[in-house]
Amino acid sequence: MTENRPMDLLARSLNSQVLVKLKGDRELRGRLRGYDQHLNLILDDAEDLTEQPHQELGTVILRGDNVIFLSPSGKPSRKKPAKKTKKKG
Repeated sequence: MTENRPMDLLARSLNSQVLVKLKGDRELRGRLRGYDQHLNLILDDAEDLTEQPHQELGTVILRGDNVIFLSPSGKPSRKKPAKKTKKKG
């Protein structure tokens, strides 16, 4: 039986887009390059979603004390919802 522990989810999220909520109402999105047991994170191609327009940051290191949550689904799906078709008859 496979355990679903938080660190397992982080390991599966490596090299994937993640969304990170930080203290101070900041949100960053980027590709998770690395992490440690303190939740210190390294993000590549990071952008700050707090400001409009989004600010490109490049590679950043986030201190784990500031992380509120990390979501492995960093980017919204670009797929368009399926159109409803009317049935004839």
